[in-house]
Amino acid sequence: MAEKHGAICTIKPGVHQALVVSDATIAKDCFTTNDKAFASRPKTEASKIMAYNNAVFGLAPYGDYWRKMRKMVVLEGLSQQRVEMIGHIRASEVRASVKELYDGWVMNKLTEITDGKGGVLEMSQWFGKFVLNIMVRIITGKWFSPNHEEGVQFQAVVRKFFELMGAFVLADFIPYLNYLDVGGYKKVMKNTWKDLDNIFDRWLKEHKQEIKSIQQHEANQDFMHVLISILRGASEDQFPGFDHDTIIKATSLQILLAAVDTTSVTLTWALSLLLNHPKTLKIAQDEIDEHVGRDGLVEESDLKNLSTSMPSSKKHYDYTQLDLSLFLTSHWTTALWVAITFQKELLQRDPNIWSDPTEFKPERFLTSHKDIDVMGNHYELLPFGSGRGMCKITWVETCVNNKQK
Repeated sequence: MAEKHGAICTIKPGVHQALVVSDATIAKDCFTTNDKAFASRPKTEASKIMAYNNAVFGLAPYGDYWRKMRKMVVLEGLSQQRVEMIGHIRASEVRASVKELYDGWVMNKLTEITDGKGGVLEMSQWFGKFVLNIMVRIITGKWFSPNHEEGVQFQAVVRKFFELMGAFVLADFIPYLNYLDVGGYKKVMKNTWKDLDNIFDRWLKEHKQEIKSIQQHEANQDFMHVLISILRGASEDQFPGFDHDTIIKATSLQILLAAVDTTSVTLTWALSLLLNHPKTLKIAQDEIDEHVGRDGLVEESDLKNLSTSMPSSKKHYDYTQLDLSLFLTSHWTTALWVAITFQKELLQRDPNIWSDPTEFKPERFLTSHKDIDVMGNHYELLPFGSGRGMCKITWVETCVNNKQK
């Protein structure tokens, strides 16, 4: 489309007009001079039915509610101190998940020996489960054993939720056909939302009963506890249209939305690219072996040593940041850069900006493009968008800020 119509053009899916931008300079103009015009997201049947009528603020229109909620979450719910306090959750889930991965490999090897048939591990599902477990613990403090009934149920509902959020609903594009429910999506959405809301509602009631006994111990507070404490001192009219219970459930769902699917998909892409480029994988493995060893898991504290340990004279780039991203969800920025620049999107494959734009070159972010960040300041790479509507509640932001500091 860009080759035929130019770096900026419009398309009209149904009654909506959409702007397609394939140039970094124009993108900058959209997110600076004309920032406010692009701050809102369109309302959809999915966000109305399954996102508490847009109380999930990431899907809400730009306005007072959106500003208040984002400020509250970023400054209080996901403060630097709080993210550091939950480091033990990330570490324990990494250990548990890697053990599960190893046990699966051993079982496959035994199967191969006994009947001559090997097995496979579905890594996209493994990543999804891994990230979901981390986020559920962060949000609710709950830990699901591998075959925990509630955990299995919740995973199934979340998978269905993400599937429906990306479904093509005809009514979103031709509203006057809304009453027909073509494809039956609205009915399925209502049932899925009911199942999801029942789980969040049960968790919220449990948290309200616990809040008195743990409010003096901040280290034991999960995200839902934090929201309850914050909103306890706020009047209902501060957030017109939504009661506090709805806000807590919707915001907990927002954090889940912001982390699970995006992270697991990114990690799957990163692993796929590494496996298809064994030389790059070998460099990362060698660096870990040299500076961490082979007797234990890589810890988050190892990152600072890995990123500075190799002298430039050896032309040895910090590939380990990419490799570690497969196991440390709080440090997946390099994997994201690699995955994004490898997508078939002209803005991020522009030969005027990227040398060899179709080649897998992680080192470009340590050499020719080492000053590029993912936080909306460089318009040739916008994985989280930019301007007012930028996603600022991902765990990545805190980690990128830590790295810069």
